[in-house]
Amino acid sequence: MTRIYAFVNQKGGVGKTTTAINLGAYLATLNQQVLLVDLDAQGNATSCLGVKIRDINAGTYNLLIRPQARLHANTMRSAALRMSLVPSSPALAGVEVELVSEPNRAERLQRALSQANGYDYVLIDCPPSLGILTLNGLVAAQEVVIPVQCEYLALEGLGQLLETISRVQSAFNVKLQIRGLLMTMYDSRVNLSRQVVEEVRRHFPDKVFSVVIPRNVRLAEAPSHGQPIIAYAPHSTGAEAYSDLASEVLSGDNAPKPSSR
Repeated sequence: MTRIYAFVNQKGGVGKTTTAINLGAYLATLNQQVLLVDLDAQGNATSCLGVKIRDINAGTYNLLIRPQARLHANTMRSAALRMSLVPSSPALAGVEVELVSEPNRAERLQRALSQANGYDYVLIDCPPSLGILTLNGLVAAQEVVIPVQCEYLALEGLGQLLETISRVQSAFNVKLQIRGLLMTMYDSRVNLSRQVVEEVRRHFPDKVFSVVIPRNVRLAEAPSHGQPIIAYAPHSTGAEAYSDLASEVLSGDNAPKPSSR
């Protein structure tokens, strides 16, 4: 079964793209067929994998604008990372305007990903906003991963995001669930980091990943080299954290579901 995760947070700089690419890379090392979908016009996930977005003429833009576009024809394969990518492109910035009067505009990505049967995981990196691109990601996804930066202000927008997810469930995707909240940029030397983790776990006791992603210099450097952390600094603490996250995700997804009785 193909599992489709949307990585969402309307606040930028919380580790959303970092999580999508690095979780994908480590899932691939666990023999999972992984497709990363870059739904952000900034193209950070694309460039973090060493692809120049200015050279892209297809990708997610085609899938959203052209109803007959084929997923395979808009996908790139990285043999080194053993994962696939639907890249972003500069044209994606105009999608909000181009789709404004189109029918079923929130379901364009869902239609395209119906062709993703050969993948174990489809990871959708959504932009830091709650517009039509993110809506397409939420409608296409089965579950949502929410990266939460270990800072106080990161908590303020969480309620709005959860309300948006609830509205998408009601109006478009009744099966959409929250896979988990992931605490990112954790600094063990700072009391506030520990307090934020404790607060989030208190409010969402069953929805927070046990793995916490540390603030790590190597994680911050890797995108500038066009590499995920597994290729850039595989022995760093950031790499170890994402390796553990992939194991936690895979273990949880393969666990038997509790009885409804």
